[in-house]
Amino acid sequence: MNAADIKKAVVIGAGTMGRGIAQTLAMVDVQTTLVDLDPAMLETAMAQINANLEKGVARGKVTDAVRAEALKNLNTATEWKESCPDANVVIEAVPEILDLKRKIFKELGEHYGPEVLLATNTSSLPISKIADAAKHSERVTGMHFFNPVHIMKLVEVVRAKQSSPEAIQASIDLATRMGKEPISVKDSPGFASSRLGLVIGLEAIRMLESGVASAEDIDKAMTLGYGFPMGPLKLTDLVGLDVRLSIAEYLSKEVGKHFQPPELLRQKVAAGELGKKSGRGFYEW
Repeated sequence: MNAADIKKAVVIGAGTMGRGIAQTLAMVDVQTTLVDLDPAMLETAMAQINANLEKGVARGKVTDAVRAEALKNLNTATEWKESCPDANVVIEAVPEILDLKRKIFKELGEHYGPEVLLATNTSSLPISKIADAAKHSERVTGMHFFNPVHIMKLVEVVRAKQSSPEAIQASIDLATRMGKEPISVKDSPGFASSRLGLVIGLEAIRMLESGVASAEDIDKAMTLGYGFPMGPLKLTDLVGLDVRLSIAEYLSKEVGKHFQPPELLRQKVAAGELGKKSGRGFYEW
């Protein structure tokens, strides 16, 4: 299991994270198949990837040659079993539903041999429980990317209790090959980034809820006062209020009551104000 030998990849889930992972793999000369049950989602994903690459060329961050090669390396499919028989790595990026992820990894484990690296992009769910569902669970790791994937440098490589040293090293090396800066984290609730980031995000929501300051001024306090590249409320809009709520509910059970979701967050999710993807969250988009 060697990241340098990875020639073909499968990314399952064509949402925001999946399409970003697929784009980044394709840009480093990995033949990548992006899989989603919904053909419309795949069409949207490819349009967004093309737009990202065009923007990169316009800004001088991506060469025309890399753009052309990336698009050449990308394929889409509505199923993976027949479309991708010889993948070297599979990265799952479906919604944060444990049973769904376990179902996928059970099927992946049965279909692919033990030499194929399997990784989940979950931001908070227990990797060990996901790995339990897969045959040869020692090759399962967490690879937690950050949005937007083609720009953000951090990848958390999460060690499940079953993960072999070889699988962990392959995940670290693959992240590095993708131009990322990997960190190695033990499988624990919220890992490192979600746990720390969520504490700040939830407190920012509580401050807004109690009228301490406006969303803009709370964010400005963190960007100008602490050097954050983006304020916690704008970041929550980007991540998705529903995603943040799901993680908060999970961590409040697993870690402690300081992760209890604020009522304002619950109200906004119930009203369909999910952030950038819905057009409204703490900001208008």
